[in-house]
Amino acid sequence: MTAIEVTDLHKRYGETRAVNGVSFTVASGETFGVVGHNGAGKTTTVECLIGLRRPDSGTVRVLGIDPARQRRILAQRIGAQLQESELPDRLKVAEALKLYASFYRAPQDWRSVLERWGLGPIRNKGFGDLSGGQKQRLQLALALVGSPELVVLDELTVGLDPIARQETWALLSDLKASGTTTVLVSHYMDEAEALCDRVAVFSAGRIRALGTPRELIEQTATGSLEQAYFALVKES
Repeated sequence: MTAIEVTDLHKRYGETRAVNGVSFTVASGETFGVVGHNGAGKTTTVECLIGLRRPDSGTVRVLGIDPARQRRILAQRIGAQLQESELPDRLKVAEALKLYASFYRAPQDWRSVLERWGLGPIRNKGFGDLSGGQKQRLQLALALVGSPELVVLDELTVGLDPIARQETWALLSDLKASGTTTVLVSHYMDEAEALCDRVAVFSAGRIRALGTPRELIEQTATGSLEQAYFALVKES
């Protein structure tokens, strides 16, 4: 089944074409990577997927729903962790999960989510007192507490130390094993190569290439997704 279908998506800001004719599909249960440099069109595309931006033209369907017209309905079926997500410093971990669970009609037991994602020992810590890795772990838990069919994760591991980053990778592997459809936006090519079934390489508002990490590496006759990315962007 198809979880996401985007056809000829366009979005402008003044004279700037942020997204210029993007089309792709994501299968149910797939971990789909979106990579590209700043300004490549990644974030705008993701914001159109979750209903934060309305496309100028083209069609977007997420779980069969038009995000621009039916955002509230879609919000009950998806989860999202965005790069700029912040919480009040004094809001405790347990309080945050309980609050977010209240937004959904059929959430998971927030206490179970708390334990599953290793947040039990810090349940009474305020958000402002958490380490970078702990904040990211909480943000992921908040994105999942509503039992989403699909989750969008934007730059989940930016700013994390190597240990916290590896821990987050393990959490994402668990998420994949659960069958949840995931859109992972990342600057880190090694992350996309390790975790994603397929990767879309964005450049100048377009998808320059799309395929499995292995397919992109073979297409460019390189040795890693990072090398493939630079080869593809240089050609565009």
